[in-house]
Amino acid sequence: SEVAELLGWNYMEGMRLFMVISLVPPTSDENVTVTDTEFSNVPVRLFVPRRAPGGLRRAVIFFHGGGWCLGDAGIQTYDVLTRRISNELDAVVVSVNYRLAPPHHFPAQFEDVYAVTKWFLQRPVLAQHGVDPGRVCVAGDSAGGNLAAAVAQQVQQGCSALSIGALGVSPSLGTAQRAGLGDCHRALGTGTWLCLSHWGHRRGWRGIRALSPQNTPCPPLGAHSTPTLTHLGWFRCDVWGGNFNYRCNQQGKQANRKTLTNEPRLRRLPPALLLTCQHDVLRDDGLMYAARLRAAGVPVTLHHARDAFHGALTFLSWPFELALAHRLLATCLDWLRDNL
Repeated sequence: SEVAELLGWNYMEGMRLFMVISLVPPTSDENVTVTDTEFSNVPVRLFVPRRAPGGLRRAVIFFHGGGWCLGDAGIQTYDVLTRRISNELDAVVVSVNYRLAPPHHFPAQFEDVYAVTKWFLQRPVLAQHGVDPGRVCVAGDSAGGNLAAAVAQQVQQGCSALSIGALGVSPSLGTAQRAGLGDCHRALGTGTWLCLSHWGHRRGWRGIRALSPQNTPCPPLGAHSTPTLTHLGWFRCDVWGGNFNYRCNQQGKQANRKTLTNEPRLRRLPPALLLTCQHDVLRDDGLMYAARLRAAGVPVTLHHARDAFHGALTFLSWPFELALAHRLLATCLDWLRDNL
């Protein structure tokens, strides 16, 4: 961050540079064949196990995180993650490179991941890749978890003959489901980074035009906020002065509220795994969504990692490797083995 500041870059420019540096080519190994291709005109990274199949395989369609504006299926950490899923589960894995904001506003991200999922679920395509139609799962972390939940709901509505599971890790799901801040936002909003994260989270929902007027987050009267959360006012253009003006404050269409669906639609969903982290401003998003699914009668496995933080699953490779990330991945793999 200090180097970026010296070069005059903003935070997003620095992060995008880091993402580019982290990209790795599609490299096959002795266990998995890896190729970059396109499904329904959307770039994907495809992982296919080399071992001879004992029958029809599982398939996992994975959506990376990054706040809908960062990330890539070819980043080293996601390449390692999806490669391990493919190898350890003997599964075909489709990692989707959906369009990113700000060049592409919502619902471009959803449209891309849904187009890939819908295309892949065609029976001739499943047969071509040796995939069992009843053993397909959509998965993602953070923003990707949001997309996985949205796709799972939409697929159940449009492709009732097929059943796909859903796996979300630290998913961004509940900002618009509650009035004001959840307990995790108040409890964790004690540092500058978390303050920035919360601001970006709320700004992101408005910037991608994902909200309808009926679902705009609104702080309840008399709600308590920590002193740090008052720093969110730093980012208001009327406080900064000058010609600062945020773009894209338009409200989205009500039809775009994919994760705010009604209960009858939720009841059609297949089993799901939600992995939440204690030290995460999105913690309550996953907890509340799990509660909604359970209330609708959906079988839900909720794994709450009390020693984990947002994005912990991505720390799978050097130089940012953590044992915690491998443990979280093992939890996901175990659930997929048992339920997919």
